[in-house]
Amino acid sequence: MIFERWLVPDRMFAHYYEITPEMVRLAGRSVLLCDIDNTLATYEDPQPPKQLAEWIEKMRTAGISIAFVSNNNWERVELFNASLGCVAFAKAGKPRTKYLQAACDQLGVGREQAILLGDQLLTDCAAGKRFGIPAWIVPPIRDKKTLFFRCKRLLEKPYVHKYWQMQKIKERGRK
Repeated sequence: MIFERWLVPDRMFAHYYEITPEMVRLAGRSVLLCDIDNTLATYEDPQPPKQLAEWIEKMRTAGISIAFVSNNNWERVELFNASLGCVAFAKAGKPRTKYLQAACDQLGVGREQAILLGDQLLTDCAAGKRFGIPAWIVPPIRDKKTLFFRCKRLLEKPYVHKYWQMQKIKERGRK
């Protein structure tokens, strides 16, 4: 498939909180550029859930920086980030990479230190890959059921399948 280069994630997790500072460091990175909606919280969560705030604090304590790069509007991002104080960008237009670079610049790091964490292959994964950084993907926390989102998820299925095929091949190679 022609789009595999942009749409097959580097890693997939069941939940964001499975990602540990050790995993980030083992990947040779120190920054997570995170999507918000359906990656870290539902669209309905105006502020970060307690578990997320604790996870971010754990990352920070371990020296991992967090920045939010969201396609949602400024009002949403600012309200969500108010208690966290992370570097944050709204209306990012992912898969464009402009705000991934801006987040790295604001954190004072190069892209070689960053990982993108998101829930959508067509926006988040593609943005990370286009920017030249690993794309770590989680399934949406509570996906929208509109026709648009259902079609988007249908388009993503072959690339998720390809990811799991590649994982099986890697596992066989380790044995």
